[in-house]
Amino acid sequence: MEFRKAFKSDANSIMNIIKQAQDYFKEQGIDQWQDNYPNYETVCNDITNNYGYVLLKDNIIIGTAAVSFDGEKTYEHIYDGEWISDGEYVVIHRIAIDSKYKGKGLASLILENVEKICLGKNVHSIKIDTHRENLAMQKLLKKNGFKYCGIIYLEDGSERIAFEKIF
Repeated sequence: MEFRKAFKSDANSIMNIIKQAQDYFKEQGIDQWQDNYPNYETVCNDITNNYGYVLLKDNIIIGTAAVSFDGEKTYEHIYDGEWISDGEYVVIHRIAIDSKYKGKGLASLILENVEKICLGKNVHSIKIDTHRENLAMQKLLKKNGFKYCGIIYLEDGSERIAFEKIF
């Protein structure tokens, strides 16, 4: 397995995985990643801004995530709780695994790889948010040592539950 920064040439493969996740959420009745988000432009912006990462198996993209050390405006205010730390942190958005590879611990592997990147930059906090109904992501986060911190609101006003991990 290889975890690396995404290239422009990876955008279609990343979108295929995101489309699978969008379809899954729709089937489950979860109002996350609907309404044409994330879209191809989102993926290309992630790549351009050096946020896009991919997980490969035998040179085939089977997972993706956006990883940013630039902070997150919507995390400046948290409600019904508080962040564990107020120092430098990384934000992970848009984690998705190819549906053919779900249930194999690959999202945990992405989180482990992000931790390694963080340690290389002397950053010891990861913050992440998810939809209240995305129970699979919540289970993944708890399994990997993330703690529930409170509620944040996206720029469009949508509520998300927020987690942080210190390491």
